[in-house]
Amino acid sequence: MSFVFASPDARALPLHILEPDDLALWTAQQSDFVRAWVEASSFKGALCSALMVPGADGAPECALAGYGTAKQRARTRFALAGAMAHLAPGTYRIAEGLPPEDAATEALGWLLSSYGFSRYHGAAPDLPMLVAPEGVDAARIEILAQSEALTRDLINTPASDMGPIALEQAARNLADEFGARIEVTAGDALLDANFPMIHAVGRAAAEAPRLIDMRWGASGPTLTLVGKGVCFDTGGLNIKPGSSMGLMKKDMGGAANVLGLARMIMALGLNLQLRVLIPAVENSISASSMRPQDILTSRKGLTVEINNTDAEGRLVLADALALADEEKPDLVISMATLTGSARVAVGPDLAPFYVDEDAIADALSQAGRRMADPLWRMPFWEPYEAMIEPGIADLDNAPAGSFAGSITAALFLRRFVTETPSYVHFDIYGWQPAPAPGRAKGGFLQGPRAILDALPTLLKL
Repeated sequence: MSFVFASPDARALPLHILEPDDLALWTAQQSDFVRAWVEASSFKGALCSALMVPGADGAPECALAGYGTAKQRARTRFALAGAMAHLAPGTYRIAEGLPPEDAATEALGWLLSSYGFSRYHGAAPDLPMLVAPEGVDAARIEILAQSEALTRDLINTPASDMGPIALEQAARNLADEFGARIEVTAGDALLDANFPMIHAVGRAAAEAPRLIDMRWGASGPTLTLVGKGVCFDTGGLNIKPGSSMGLMKKDMGGAANVLGLARMIMALGLNLQLRVLIPAVENSISASSMRPQDILTSRKGLTVEINNTDAEGRLVLADALALADEEKPDLVISMATLTGSARVAVGPDLAPFYVDEDAIADALSQAGRRMADPLWRMPFWEPYEAMIEPGIADLDNAPAGSFAGSITAALFLRRFVTETPSYVHFDIYGWQPAPAPGRAKGGFLQGPRAILDALPTLLKL
C-alpha cells in the first residue's frame, strides 16, 4: 500500500457523485440503457452506496457514488470512502458532484480506505484508485495518508514485535528517512542521566526501558512532541484483569501518534525546530517491579507516591516532559493513551485536549473541524489540584475515587512543564473500535492532522 493517487494520465472511469435529490436529473440526461440499469439496480444515491454502470460491450463505462444528504454526511467523517468500498478495482476520476470544499477531505478518506494491516496474513487486495480531484494539494494529502499509515502500523503491531527495542528502531528508521538526529538512553544509564521514573516503570520488563530523543530542523520556532511509549501495560503489581489487558498493545499510541505527526512535519519541510521525546517501556511484573506506596523522585525533583502501579504512563511522561521543559521550547505537546476516564467522557471518536490559552484551544478546535480530526477541549481545573497532593509526597500518581481521572492526570503532567510558554496535552484513545469509512478497525491517528493544520497559528510559521 503506497497511499498515492493514480496518475492524471491514467485511463480512468468517470465517477459521478450524486445526492438522492440529484439522481432523477442525472438519469434523465442518460441513455435509455443507463436509465434502465440504474432503476433496476435500486441505486438511490444513498450515503456509502455505489453502482458500476456498464457500456454496450459489458465493460464498465462509469460509476456512481451515493453522497447521501448533508445531514447524513455530517454524521460520517469520510462519506466518499464509504462508496469506494463498493466499487470494482480500477482507476477513477471525479466527473461531477464533489463540492470543492469537501474535495481534500474526501480525497484523504479515499487514500485512508486503502489501509489494511497485512503484516501477518499476506498481501493486500487490489483496491480502487483515484486520480486526485482538481484543486487539491495531492502531494500533501499523500503525506498525511502515509504518515497515518505509519501510526496505524505501529499501534497494530503486537508487543511481541513492538517492544521498546522495536519502537526505538521505528524512530531510527524515521530519522534516517528524513536526516534527523537521534539519541537513545537505555537501561541503568537512565539513572545516570536522571530519568528515575522512566527507569522505575520499565525495569521489570525483559527489554530495558529507554528514552528516545530525536531532533530535526535548524531554524524556526521550537516544537517538542512527547509521546507515551508503553509498549504493553500489564498494570504492574496492580495487575489488570484480562478484560482490560486485551488492547494494551495500543498503550504506545501516544508515541505512534507523535511519530506520525513528526513524519508529516519533516516530509512537508516545515520551517521549525522539531524535537521528539518518547519514553519507551513495558510495564511488566518481576521481582524488580515498583510497588504501591513506593515514593519516586522525578527528574524535576518532585516526589511521587505510587498508589497504583497501573497509572504508569504519567510517570514516564513526567520525566520526558521535565527534560523538554529544560529547553523552554515555544510549544510542548504531549500525546498519550492515558486514562479510561477520557473515553467515558467523550468516547473513542473525539480526542480530548488540555491547554491554558484560549487562542490555542480555538485554533486547534477549528483545525480539527477542517481536517476531519475532531478534538474536544477539556479543562485544567484548578480546584482539583488538591486531589493529586497526597501529603506524604509532592504528588499522587493515582488519586482515590473515580471522579475526573483525565483532568487529574493532565494536572499531574502540567506540574512538570513550568518554563515553557505553552503546553498542550492530548489524552487520546488511539483505536478505532469498529470499521467506518476511511477508518479500519484497529490502531488510529487522533490529533496530528489538526495539530499540523494549526501549527502556522500556534507557532507563527
